[in-house]
Amino acid sequence: MSEHVYRATNLLGGAALRAFGIRTVATGLEHLPASGPVLLAATHVSYPDFLMIGAAARERQRFVRFMCRHDVWHLPLVRAAMDRMRHVPVDREAPAGAYVTARRLLREGEAVGAFPEAGISYSYTVRSLMRGVASLARETGAPVVPVALWGSQRVWSVGVPDERGKGPRPCLARGRRVDVDFGAPMTIGPGEDLTAWTRHLGVVLTGQLEALQHQSHHLPRPGEHAPWHPAHLGGHAPTRAQAAHLDVVPRSAVSPTWGPSSS
Repeated sequence: MSEHVYRATNLLGGAALRAFGIRTVATGLEHLPASGPVLLAATHVSYPDFLMIGAAARERQRFVRFMCRHDVWHLPLVRAAMDRMRHVPVDREAPAGAYVTARRLLREGEAVGAFPEAGISYSYTVRSLMRGVASLARETGAPVVPVALWGSQRVWSVGVPDERGKGPRPCLARGRRVDVDFGAPMTIGPGEDLTAWTRHLGVVLTGQLEALQHQSHHLPRPGEHAPWHPAHLGGHAPTRAQAAHLDVVPRSAVSPTWGPSSS
């Protein structure tokens, strides 16, 4: 039943993306195992990121069970769909339940998607990371596929609130391109340190994300005001220091010792 609902949701989502001229281009799909347990550790730059990653993973016949904010389940119709697709609600104040569910799914051979930044980065750089991915991988032995995406932030993302305290609205301008890059699988040994491994993950994700951000079709035009592009690459998003006042980061997260490459 869950796969039928997933397929139907993908079809509807794909139709909506095509209707608005949004094109998703996936690279590195050969790194995503076609079967068996796997953790996808993804950067987070927009609200619909999980839709883009999930659609790309379907090209490898994988149904990704995403770990998502628990308040998404507050809407009855959405809750029913999320449950049937076997996504995992995450309560930041009590994350143990989500961890146990994700561990069970991995032991069942599922693909589990996580956003270790635990929120969208206002600076569009890789912000503080949670150790949960490292812990799940170490306990279950599942490989971790790092995933970066770029372009979706121009569809609907966070931004500096206006004078009314409102963030950006969805922008459904036609012709958007979203790139999703799957990196080489990573593993963590039984005795490896979770914090050190998570810092290494930050380095890997930063490299993938910046490679996408440097692509010519994602660069701002000369003189263009680009709040959707990182400041250290010539855009007008908040710097990492400025974003620190906007990002809501759990205290247990590992602070960045990685990137950005320049400032």
